[in-house]
Amino acid sequence: MNSAGFTLRKWSSNCAEILSSIPEELRDERATLELDSSSSPVKTLGLIWEPATDMFRYAVPQWNPQTPITKRIVLSDAARIFDPLGLIGPVVVQAKIFLQSLWKQSCDWDDPLPEEFQNYWLEFRRNTIALESLKIPRWTCYTQGLLSVEIHGFCDASEAAYGACLYLRCVSNSGEISVRLITSKSRVAPLEDLTRKKKRQSIPRLELSSALLLSHLYEKVTGSLQLPHQSFFWTDSMIVKCWLSSLPSRWQVFVGNRVSEIQHITKEGEWNHVAGVENPADILSRGTTAAQIQPSWFEGPIWLRQDRSTWPKPSSTQPPIDSALLEERSTISLPSRVTPPNELFSLRSSLTDLVRLVAWLRRFVHNSSPRNRSTRQEGRLSLRELDDSLTHLVRISQKESFPEEFADLTRSRQLKSSSKLSLLNPVVIDGTLRVGGRLANAPISEFRKHPMILHHQHPLAALVTRHYHLKLLHAGQQLLIASVREKFWPTNARNLARKICHQCVDCFRSKPKVQEQLMADLPAVRVNPSAVFWKVGVDLCGPFYIKYPIRRSPAVKSYVAIFVCLATKAVHMEIVADLSTQAFLSAFRRFVACRGKPHTVMCDNATNFVGANRELEDLRRQFLDQQFQRTITRSAEDDGIRFEFIPARSPNFGGLWEAAVKSFKGHFRRTIGTRQLSYDELNTIVQQVAAILNSRPLTPLSNDPDDFSALTPGHFLIGRPLTAVPEPDLQGIPENRLAVWQRSQEFVQRLWKTWKTHYLSDLHNRTKWTKQRDNVKIGTMVLVKEDNLPPQRWQLGRVAEIFPGSDDNVRVVTVRTKDGSFKRGISKICVLPIRDNASTSEEF
Repeated sequence: MNSAGFTLRKWSSNCAEILSSIPEELRDERATLELDSSSSPVKTLGLIWEPATDMFRYAVPQWNPQTPITKRIVLSDAARIFDPLGLIGPVVVQAKIFLQSLWKQSCDWDDPLPEEFQNYWLEFRRNTIALESLKIPRWTCYTQGLLSVEIHGFCDASEAAYGACLYLRCVSNSGEISVRLITSKSRVAPLEDLTRKKKRQSIPRLELSSALLLSHLYEKVTGSLQLPHQSFFWTDSMIVKCWLSSLPSRWQVFVGNRVSEIQHITKEGEWNHVAGVENPADILSRGTTAAQIQPSWFEGPIWLRQDRSTWPKPSSTQPPIDSALLEERSTISLPSRVTPPNELFSLRSSLTDLVRLVAWLRRFVHNSSPRNRSTRQEGRLSLRELDDSLTHLVRISQKESFPEEFADLTRSRQLKSSSKLSLLNPVVIDGTLRVGGRLANAPISEFRKHPMILHHQHPLAALVTRHYHLKLLHAGQQLLIASVREKFWPTNARNLARKICHQCVDCFRSKPKVQEQLMADLPAVRVNPSAVFWKVGVDLCGPFYIKYPIRRSPAVKSYVAIFVCLATKAVHMEIVADLSTQAFLSAFRRFVACRGKPHTVMCDNATNFVGANRELEDLRRQFLDQQFQRTITRSAEDDGIRFEFIPARSPNFGGLWEAAVKSFKGHFRRTIGTRQLSYDELNTIVQQVAAILNSRPLTPLSNDPDDFSALTPGHFLIGRPLTAVPEPDLQGIPENRLAVWQRSQEFVQRLWKTWKTHYLSDLHNRTKWTKQRDNVKIGTMVLVKEDNLPPQRWQLGRVAEIFPGSDDNVRVVTVRTKDGSFKRGISKICVLPIRDNASTSEEF
C-alpha cells in the first residue's frame, strides 16, 4: 500500500511488541498501552475496543428527550445500537419485537405514539444505560495445540421471535475448559397475512426456522474461521429433533424443504436435546434488558464448562408426539398382489432342457397313477410329449402373468379396457391365451394365426427368445422378433430382443465395446509454467529409410525421436539409428546436450525405452523391468532426471506427444512421399519440420484486431517464431536507449502471462469422453483388447486392482488373465454383459 502512495495510519494493538515496530506518527494516538490499563478506547465498526484490557464495550447512544417519540424515531434509535456480532442480541431483539408491534398498530411514521408505547420506549432507553457496564472479552481462547476445539450451537423460538447463538469450547492440554460466545442472530416471528391467507406460524415451525437460522449462522462462521473442530447443535424442541432424525421426504413441503437444507449444512455435526431452562438461546427469542443479561449468555450453560459426561443425555422414554404436529406427508398405498414365478422355470437355463425335464416329470406322474397302467409310456420322449410339456409351461406362465385376463376369458367375460392385452383381442385355445388378431383367413399355420401370449418379464419369455437367438446362430433383433412370433407373442418384444442380444456373451465378443470415462483433468505439468523442456514427453516414429552413397548398398531403417515440452508444446527432434537401447540413449544425450537436462521425461512402455531403463539403472537404478507391468519411477540422484511411464498400450494418456508424431508424419509424407533420403537430407528435413512445429500458433498475443502475431513455442525458445524474419541489428543504437536484463525479463514474463491468460483458457474443452460413466469395479469379468488379434481371440480376465484418479474416476486397472496380470487403460478392456457384472448390465 505504501509503494502505491496509500500510507496506512492509526495502527493499534493490544501487544506492545507489535506497536514498537511501527513509527509513532503511524500509531493511533489514543492507544497508549505503555502507560496504564486505562488507555483510551478505540471505536471500530460501532463497537468500542479497549486494547489494554482486550475487551469489547458498547457506548450508550445519546437520546434527545425533547424529540417526540414516533415510529421513525423508534427505528432510528434501534439502528443506533450497532451490534454486528450479536453479542447483545437479547437487547436488540426487544427493539425488533417492539417495531413489529408498531406495524400491527398501523402507526404513521411521524405521528406520536400512544402513551403506553411511549412509556415502553422511554423505559427501553433508560435500560440501555446498563450497556456501559458490559465488558466482553474479545479473545475466544483459541490457540494452536489445544486438546479439542468444539463449536456448540443453540436455537430457540417463541411466539414473538426466534434466534440462534454459537459458542466456541476449547479444552487445553492441561484440561482447562473455556467457553466463549462467538456470535448470535435473531429474527421476529412472521405476522399473519389475511390477504394472502397466510396464517401465523405454529411454535414447532418457528422452532424449525430457528434451527435453519442456526445452520446458516454455522455455515457462515465456519467458512470464515476455518478451525479444525467438532460440531454440536442443541434444541429444546423434541418435534424438531424428530424432524431432523428422519428423511425429508417423510414430511410436508414446508418442513421437508427446511429439514433437507439443515441436514445438508450440518451433516458433520450432531443434533441433541437440551432443556429449555438450560438453553441460552431462550433469551434471544424473548428479549431482555442489558442489566438482566446473565454471565451464562457470554459463557454458555454451566455443564458446557464441565466434562462431557455431565452433558444432557437423551431420555430413554420420550413423550408421545401428536401426529398432527409432526406434519407427516400423507401417502397412498394400494395393496398389490405379486405372484413370484414358479420355481420350475429356474431349474434349467435353456428352453430345450426345461421342456424335456417337464416331459419326464409329466410321464412320471402319468405312469404313477393306477388308472393309467394300461397306457404306460416308455422309451424315448415323443414329439407330442414335448409339445404338451411346452404348452403346459406356457399355461403356467400365463396364469402367473395374466391372472385377471385369463379368468375373464375363461368365463366368457369382456376384458377391461385398461388391460394390456385388449388390443390383441385374445382368445383361449387349448387352455392357453392366444392372439385373436385379424389373420384368420390367411394361408398360414394356426400358430402364426394365433400365437401364444407371453409376458416379457416372465422367465419363460427370456428362455424362448434366447432359444431362438441361439437356434438362428445369434440372429439380430429384427430376425429374432419375426422368428419368435411364428409361435409366441411376447409383449414388448423389441425391448426383450434387445436385452437378449445385449446379454449374449458370444455376440458381445464378436463386436465388443470398450470402456469409456469422463476425460480427466490436465496434469500439473501441462498447466504450470516451467522452463522449456524442463518436463518433456518422448516418442519414436518411423521407420524412415536412409540411402548411402555406396553403390548398390541397401537402404537402412532409421527412426526419429520427438521430444515435446509439456508446458509450451515446443518440439525437439533427433534421428535414431535403430530401435536399440544404445541408439535411444545416444539421441537422449544429444537432446540433453542441446536443450539442457530435463527434470521429468514421460513416455510409453515401448521396448526401447525399457531397454534404456536397464541401461540407466547402472547409473542410479531408475527403472524396473516392464514385462511384468511394475514400472516404478525413481529419481536419479546424480542426473536428477525422473522417468514416468503411461499405462501400456494406452496412447491416449500421451496425447501431447502422439499429436506431435502425427503432425511430423503429415509434414514429412506430404513433402518427401516414398523417396529415400541420405542422412544429411533426412536430418535437414527433420530439423525444418521441428522449426515449423515450433512456429505453430498457440494463442494470439493480444486482443488488437490489427495485431496478427501469435504466441508460439518458438517465443519460449528464441523469443520469436523459428520461421520468422530475425529482428534488425541494434548495435547502432546508443546504449542508454537499450533496456537490457530487466527488459528481457519483462518480455519473458509477458510471454508467460499471455500463456497463462489465453492459452490455458483454450484447454478447458473436452473434445471427447464428455460424459460421466460408472467406474469399473474389482472382480468385473472383462475382455482384454489386443490390436493384432480378432475379438474372438481376446483373452478373458478379471479386474484385480483399480487406480482412481484425483476425481475418483477409474481410468487404469490391473487385469488378471491366465497369462498373468497386466496394467491397462480402460480403453483396452470390454466389460462382459453377464450377471456377475450387475453394475454394468442394462435393466429392463
